[in-house]
Amino acid sequence: MKFARFDDLSRLAGRRRRRRGVARDIWRTRLWPLPAAGVVLAVLLGVGLPIFDAWMIDNLPAQATALLFGGGPESARTVLSAIATSLITVSSLTFSLTVVTLQLASSQYSPRLLRTFAQDRFVHVTLALLLSTFTYVLTVLRAVRASLESHSAFVPQLSVTLAYLMALVSVVTLVAFLAHLARQIRVETLLDSVHTETLQTMRRCADGCGQTEEASTVVTPETGTVLLCGTVSGFLTSVDEEALLRTAVDTGSVVVLDPFPGAWLTAGTPIAVAWPVTEGRAERDRLDAAGLSHLLSAAIQTGAERTAAQDIAFGLRQIVDITIKALSPGINDPTTAVHALSHAAALLCEAAGLNLGPLMLRDDRGRVRVVVPRPDMPALLDLVISQPLLYGAADPHVTARLFTLLGEVAWSTRRPEHLAAVHNQLLRLRAAVDRQEYDRAERAWMEDLVRLVQAALAGRWEQGAFRQS
Repeated sequence: MKFARFDDLSRLAGRRRRRRGVARDIWRTRLWPLPAAGVVLAVLLGVGLPIFDAWMIDNLPAQATALLFGGGPESARTVLSAIATSLITVSSLTFSLTVVTLQLASSQYSPRLLRTFAQDRFVHVTLALLLSTFTYVLTVLRAVRASLESHSAFVPQLSVTLAYLMALVSVVTLVAFLAHLARQIRVETLLDSVHTETLQTMRRCADGCGQTEEASTVVTPETGTVLLCGTVSGFLTSVDEEALLRTAVDTGSVVVLDPFPGAWLTAGTPIAVAWPVTEGRAERDRLDAAGLSHLLSAAIQTGAERTAAQDIAFGLRQIVDITIKALSPGINDPTTAVHALSHAAALLCEAAGLNLGPLMLRDDRGRVRVVVPRPDMPALLDLVISQPLLYGAADPHVTARLFTLLGEVAWSTRRPEHLAAVHNQLLRLRAAVDRQEYDRAERAWMEDLVRLVQAALAGRWEQGAFRQS
């Protein structure tokens, strides 16, 4: 019996993209794979190239030999030793700069931004090049020998020349790394990186999600249901859709997850509800809550930190963190807060045009067997508005940007549930403004913005309505 069938090929492609996204996120955020691979290749090259050198050197034309290293054994050892010593120092400097940058990002912006630096491919390549060059030079150094009674002198000219070229490339890469690092610690670059990653996550997770109306047809029965509890504590980082669907089909049940990806799970507390796919007392009695909970836990991944693999709200959480950090008395940078809210507005407008409803997984008969929830527009809008409003309501420019955000989202969607969420946030924002000690000009500004948001809700846009400095 087939255990899985999606309605069309687009849903199957969406599931594959989400699985690739999880695997890619796992490897992108680790610093060690690329440097480790570089070290292994450097050892192999350092062992194999001198052997090729000894076989090939006599067959090279004179023009090619003139371009290679021409010193004796002592000169070769001196050059290789100098390269190795300098590279280990440069590698230590690179590690130190990376750690300092991570500390700066954690204290100045948000601890959750450390993942952005950890997955920086330029950092991976730089560390891999420096460490592999150092390893290659040490490996080649062992092949250089002076004239002994039983061995003739040997200088792997091609290998030493390659070591010299790799050292030059390492120096150029170090300069480029410093320039790259100076750009990466700018808040504009960080916001752009988070924006891009969040947009990719939203588009990837939108594939195969069901409409809100379709999800509402999956009604939890009043009787015959069992609660499924988690077995491990941690953030829900990803859901293995194929394994979860297989579990539901093999146990003859319908499984509805309760937490969104990114939510914290506590071991021993309910995380899903299940019931038999066919009615009947016998079917209900056959549902093993403990066994089903174990199978469910095997189909989901938890971790010590949130990731962007399937967590739509994580990027917005990072942007909000930057916003409220900029509004803190120790930093007091409302301009950064306004810029961050602009990125959040762009993401919300993008989300308004995507289908981010619950993910519906069906069996081979087309019946919904698994429902994986996703944050909807009201939840995302509340995430972006709540804390900036709490910490920045006293600043009229921050408040004005929140009004602007609502107007932009209202203009980007005509879905009734989206417009209702914008209207509710508008009422909330107006109430917060009424509690502030604004002067007459600032209050007039806020009232103008309220009217402009109301016009956007009605489908009207006025040129220059939300212009800000």
